[in-house]
Amino acid sequence: MKKWYLNSILVIAGFWTYSAFSQNCQVPEPPVLTTVSVQPGNGNTNFTWTLSPSSGIAAYIFYTYKNGDGVAIDTLWNPTATSNSVPNTATKYFSVSYVIASYRLPAIAGTVGCPSPLSNALNTIFASASIDTCKDKIMISWNSYSSIPKKVTGYSILVSVNGSSFIENGTVSPDINSYSLSDYLINSDYCFIIRANLEGGFYSTSNNSCLSTKMVKTPDWINADYATINSDNKISLSFTIDPSTQIKHFSLERKKGVSGSFREIAQPVPVGGSVLFTDPQADIDSVYFYRLSALNNCNIPVTISNLASNMVLNLEQPENDIKLSWNSYRKWEGTNSGYRIFINTGSGFEEGALVNSADTVFTLKYKDIMYEISGDKVCFYISASEVSNPHGIISGHSVSSAICTEPTERITVPNVFTPNSGTVNALFRPILSFTPKNYHLIICDRQSRVLFETNDFNESWDGSGNGEQSQGIFLWFLKLTTPSGKNISKTGTVTIISKR
Repeated sequence: MKKWYLNSILVIAGFWTYSAFSQNCQVPEPPVLTTVSVQPGNGNTNFTWTLSPSSGIAAYIFYTYKNGDGVAIDTLWNPTATSNSVPNTATKYFSVSYVIASYRLPAIAGTVGCPSPLSNALNTIFASASIDTCKDKIMISWNSYSSIPKKVTGYSILVSVNGSSFIENGTVSPDINSYSLSDYLINSDYCFIIRANLEGGFYSTSNNSCLSTKMVKTPDWINADYATINSDNKISLSFTIDPSTQIKHFSLERKKGVSGSFREIAQPVPVGGSVLFTDPQADIDSVYFYRLSALNNCNIPVTISNLASNMVLNLEQPENDIKLSWNSYRKWEGTNSGYRIFINTGSGFEEGALVNSADTVFTLKYKDIMYEISGDKVCFYISASEVSNPHGIISGHSVSSAICTEPTERITVPNVFTPNSGTVNALFRPILSFTPKNYHLIICDRQSRVLFETNDFNESWDGSGNGEQSQGIFLWFLKLTTPSGKNISKTGTVTIISKR
């Protein structure tokens, strides 16, 4: 059996049990509660109902209703009224169920009047809005409104942005109790009201559910400053991050070659707005691509840097040339100023050539450097630099690893020459493809008399000896040390043919 509590709403003289006032008052019929609706601004509840068919009605009593029990919250002493507004801030926090009853004065003066049985129950709509930054959506949910006595034809979602008027953003069918909004403004204030549309043009509105879309400031940009080979023959990386960001989590990814897939290799912590990282596992003879991503709280990338790639230098020696080739540096936000080629012939690296940024091949004639070589190898590396970076970053500089080759240590000794001929064969000396560390050449006649002797590999014999022009076959003895440290001794003969 339904219970009701009048509390202090009705002022009744004396105390009467239900059986007492039922003997002195004919219990009236209840009204029909047609709608309950929340006033979004203050949370008050608006009621509409149909009048009780019983006569002698003096008032209508309003109850909150839960588990079959009603607690009176207001009494309206107007028997002809069919609407009322009752304060109740609870509707701001949850759905509240209500019933009403009609109230008849007693037939016998001085006795207690009687309320009707409780009407049908209707509940308010409670809407709740939350933002899911991982899915980049605002989610709104609500409880169903009763379809009795007026059928629900659908729900409208009303939206206000930054205090603007509420406008309808969408509608859903009566069996749907949620709605998502993906097209929203960040750093704004949103409020939502759910309106149950009822047959006959009636409606019931929910509380006003509000939230802020203020979010952590993501970086507008992340600049990949460089990928370069350091002095330990490792790939060093540098990234500069937009200083206005509030994001603290980043992911460093790497892929091998153009066709590879990016994989996370670290989650570095920026220091002073920069990320410096050395890749301990990369093979410097392979081309890698790197990028840095800013992650939101769901570990989803929100800003991704441009690419940074290391340069790999290759060397070939077709015939008497040295051919250098490399992959182009990718991918500065600014402009690649060109490639500089550095050469070490034994005394340290020096810049040897500047190549246009569109070129990735350079060919060097070996004869152009062979006399400069003073060690057991000749080495090369290339560098590239960025100019006109849009973020004003000036640290864009990358170098390749060094690549070396052994010098060509070739000795060619003519076996005939013609002094005073005015031709290329007018003088005699061994032809070297290098500058020797030590050099000693002796030329003797058949009687072992020394005709010529020198320690200068550039000095030639003109064929004379003892003040006279020689003719015939002569012996030569050569002893030298190559740049690579090899000690070589050779001997042979040379024939002088006199000019006729």
